[in-house]
Amino acid sequence: MTPGPGPTPSGTPPPTSAFFTDAVALTPVPPAHFDLAFTAVTQPCPWPKAYGGDLVAQAAAAAMRSVADTKTLHSMHSYFLRPADIGAPVRYEVEVLRDGRGYSTRQVRGFQNGKPLYACLANFAAGEAGGTFHAEFTEVVPDPEDLPSSAAYLEERSGGSMTEESKAYWSAGRSFDMRHVPGPVYLTVEGRRLPQQAVWVRPFDALRPVEGLTDVQRDLAALAYVCDYTILEPVLRVLDLAWADPGLITASLDHAMWFHRPGPVGDWLLYVQEAVAADAGRGLGTGRFFTRDHRHLATVVQEGMIRSA
Repeated sequence: MTPGPGPTPSGTPPPTSAFFTDAVALTPVPPAHFDLAFTAVTQPCPWPKAYGGDLVAQAAAAAMRSVADTKTLHSMHSYFLRPADIGAPVRYEVEVLRDGRGYSTRQVRGFQNGKPLYACLANFAAGEAGGTFHAEFTEVVPDPEDLPSSAAYLEERSGGSMTEESKAYWSAGRSFDMRHVPGPVYLTVEGRRLPQQAVWVRPFDALRPVEGLTDVQRDLAALAYVCDYTILEPVLRVLDLAWADPGLITASLDHAMWFHRPGPVGDWLLYVQEAVAADAGRGLGTGRFFTRDHRHLATVVQEGMIRSA
């Protein structure tokens, strides 16, 4: 199923997923530190620093391009060391740590302005015969077609620190349509202060080919890209904080992701999330991606800094 762009005001270009595919378009360059190197450009956003999902997805793409056989990325463990400049190239250096028959391991470091700002380990598996199991999500949630898009939700709303630029970004600038259960936390915490939420996500339009990546690899990078937008929202929800609260500052600290099986990233996915802990200015959230037919594609754990006024 190819997602449509949805209605837009007259004369306004339809929202596009090209921001994501542009983000993971890598340029090979001579390595300065390790075995291979690539550059990639962080995408526009209305904050003082680049979106953390750019770094995770770009590093995933760099690691995948360093594996010459048919092994598949099955896990990443990342640290965000410094903020990244927006619209500026990041240099990803890939170290080949191991290539075995069943598994391969890569270290990826991102550099900008001569300093390391991101580091991760990525592991790849050849796959083998074995039993199959995945956790079920049995709670009944509304279908995405019955929920407002971010653009529809924000159209007549204003308040807090939200600007026209941030409103446009939340509505159409993140490559993916996102629909919250319960309602979103852009301006206020919609619904009760529970430590759980779910978000339906789907690209605004069909994902474009990415040079150097297969479609399966591009879709894995898409999950790594989109997961960071909302993973801390259950923590904000339980703390009664909204994105537009004046003085709120958040930042990704570390991130882990496991890819269990391939799936159709071009259709709606249910991203089920939960707050695990919040204390000392940090919050930990978990997330699981499910297809509409309940296949569990990936699991995410992330800790972030959360500072409120």
